[in-house]
Amino acid sequence: MRAMKLGRLLRGSAAAAVVGWIGLGVVYDRSSVYGRERGGNEAIKQRSAAVDGTVPPRVVQEAALRGTSPINPLDVLVIGGGATGCGVALDASSRGLRVGLVEREDFSAGTSSRSTKLIHGGVRYLEKAVFHLDYGQLKLVFHALEERARLIQNAPHLCHPLPTMTPCYEWWEIPFYWSGLKLYDLVAGRKMLHISRYHSTKESLEFFPTLAKESAHGKTLKGTVVYYDGQMDDARVNVSLACTAALTGAAVLNHAEAVGVQRDAGTNRVTSVRVRNNLTGKEFDVHTKVVVNAGGAFSDEVRKLADKDVKPIITPSSGVHIVLPDYYSPDAMGLIVPKTKDGRVVFMLPWLGRTVAGTTDSSTKLTMYPEPHEEEIQFILDAISDYLTVKVRRSDVLSAWSGIRPLASDPSVKDTASISRDHVVYIGSDGMVTITGGKWTTYRRRCS
Repeated sequence: MRAMKLGRLLRGSAAAAVVGWIGLGVVYDRSSVYGRERGGNEAIKQRSAAVDGTVPPRVVQEAALRGTSPINPLDVLVIGGGATGCGVALDASSRGLRVGLVEREDFSAGTSSRSTKLIHGGVRYLEKAVFHLDYGQLKLVFHALEERARLIQNAPHLCHPLPTMTPCYEWWEIPFYWSGLKLYDLVAGRKMLHISRYHSTKESLEFFPTLAKESAHGKTLKGTVVYYDGQMDDARVNVSLACTAALTGAAVLNHAEAVGVQRDAGTNRVTSVRVRNNLTGKEFDVHTKVVVNAGGAFSDEVRKLADKDVKPIITPSSGVHIVLPDYYSPDAMGLIVPKTKDGRVVFMLPWLGRTVAGTTDSSTKLTMYPEPHEEEIQFILDAISDYLTVKVRRSDVLSAWSGIRPLASDPSVKDTASISRDHVVYIGSDGMVTITGGKWTTYRRRCS
């Protein structure tokens, strides 16, 4: 019975048909920014065919970067191999530019592999847009929903629609969440994955057997509202972007750290970057016309390579997730805790045969290897325990991770949950282009 219900719920929500050529998971179609210029799809196919569809080995990638000179520079050098950096490299190389990328760790080693695994417009951002009459938040949701549909279409083997349940323990919550999620559908328009709908208590428990019929506060479940967002394998999408950029001609090199820059004495523009191969310890110069700083939470560190007195623009925010056993949630339905004790939102989602729950959203210190604090793990456990029949135990936590979000904002703002997640593009007096902020979902838009 439950399988039939889930089948009916999921019907019609399959990703759109793949159009065009697939390069390690990234589709180039006519609606995409990629491939619009200088030959488009045909040029991309030709470049891939030239290397027999195989990503060039590391020695070739490094040789391409070492082969630059003041009279033979790259068009663009990207610093950072996360979602933004690899997206920029792919966009630029697909337009026919000569591109290089360096990443001091591995591709997606940082924040880009430590997300909630959601491709979403942002339900809570829409709520802020409505109640605060914030057009900026509404625009962010609109663009994110558009990109959500495109990402699922472009990489259907790594991304898929996921129904998410919003429990209602008060009668007023039913029309409140129903109308809000209908507005979410409306903003998505033709890019909507599946229409949101109300389910009775009986149906809700069939879909999500571990959902509590009675909350910790003694209130009975009145029903749920189910809406759709997307889910992805974030690290694999990131690596696919890096590999596809390499197939289109970019020289991408991981474990290669930018340790210094050189500026032109006359124009004050950055003309080369000193790079250290962290596997061998050897350094070399990469000459380029433009440097794109996609260092994520460490963008200010990259900016200080050119100007030690530069004013910081990053407010780091910690996001912690935990992994729980599979019996915490069904394998085809997520759960959102819309209001925790301090007003934050917590998701509980099926993930690779387990359940991932999170996230926290709090100010943090910038560190290369952030670790989840015990109080953040306990916060997540306490938040989901109010909504489950399962006895939530600390010993059930199989693993946990912390990611630092690079929020571009006024450093004097302490409440990171109130900062817009829209991205910022900043061009310094030295010509360095810094791209920071934004969500995983909208990586393609900010990279174009």
